[in-house]
Amino acid sequence: MPRKNPHSLETPTLEAPVNLTAGSHFERLLKQGKFVVTAELGPPKGAERAVVEKKAHLLKGYVDAVNITDCQTSVVRMSSIASAQILLEMGIEPIVQMTCRDRNRIALQADLLGAWALGMKNVLCLTGDHPKFGDHPGAKPVFDLDSIQLLQMLKTMREEKKMLSGTPLEGAPSFFLGAAENPFADPFPFRARRLAKKITAGAEFIQTQIVYNVDKFVQWMEEVRQKGLHKKAFILAGVAPLKSAGMAKYMKKNVPGMEVPDAIISRLEKKNSKAEGIEICLGIVEKLRQIEGLSGIHIMAVEWEEVVAQLVEKAGLLPRPASVGG
Repeated sequence: MPRKNPHSLETPTLEAPVNLTAGSHFERLLKQGKFVVTAELGPPKGAERAVVEKKAHLLKGYVDAVNITDCQTSVVRMSSIASAQILLEMGIEPIVQMTCRDRNRIALQADLLGAWALGMKNVLCLTGDHPKFGDHPGAKPVFDLDSIQLLQMLKTMREEKKMLSGTPLEGAPSFFLGAAENPFADPFPFRARRLAKKITAGAEFIQTQIVYNVDKFVQWMEEVRQKGLHKKAFILAGVAPLKSAGMAKYMKKNVPGMEVPDAIISRLEKKNSKAEGIEICLGIVEKLRQIEGLSGIHIMAVEWEEVVAQLVEKAGLLPRPASVGG
């Protein structure tokens, strides 16, 4: 049975007036004050379109938009833009992840102009993992720009209608711009300041690192509200179910900026099952929905996409809202 939540799915809107008929479906829902749900889809390590379609079918109708990862962990996978095109053809709203790891400013601009021409309206700007962590450790990293500079570049393209070089654009992309943020990385007191830099650079929505330490996330959100940042960008908290106590221990020890409380590990050790991991995730979602200034959740269940429908349903987040203006 879906969990009953006494809290409204409506969230505070931004200070500036907006045109509800403009932009992507994802953008419209956020600007209408809806509590948004997104998820991630990892493209295959090959050219099989059917793999993308199968994963997308598992998410369709349960989330408002789907992030297409860009060679996550520096492992070669199908292009995020090509995968996003498959989703568009299936009637699913994509959020294209774009990393600076593999492209200089020429390639970044060229790829994103192409993405806009194909009908993609949302971009998550990332610096990207170093190639040494992936399956081609000898690959030469680019990092011509970082995520903040990429945001600034796209904001300039949209508002000034010119490329980074100053060359006028023959048709400017107007992406809804997003960034990632880790509320748990050290030094913790500077995390909200870093978020402010990304928002100033152009970020309009933020998707955070996975939240397991809710108390620390609450502290971060308090500072975010003190700085008024929740009124300048829409914040979606990252969530992910843990499959086992071993997975929880690995993430705590090996994933930078990941905080998994000992209480969660102990709970999984007592009842080590995927079902318990899902229940823990549902409890976290319920707590997150009570935090002032939060605009939604981002479910990171890459290679476990089939669990998303169960999470969304049990959390009482169905049906997903329609958007005014289509």
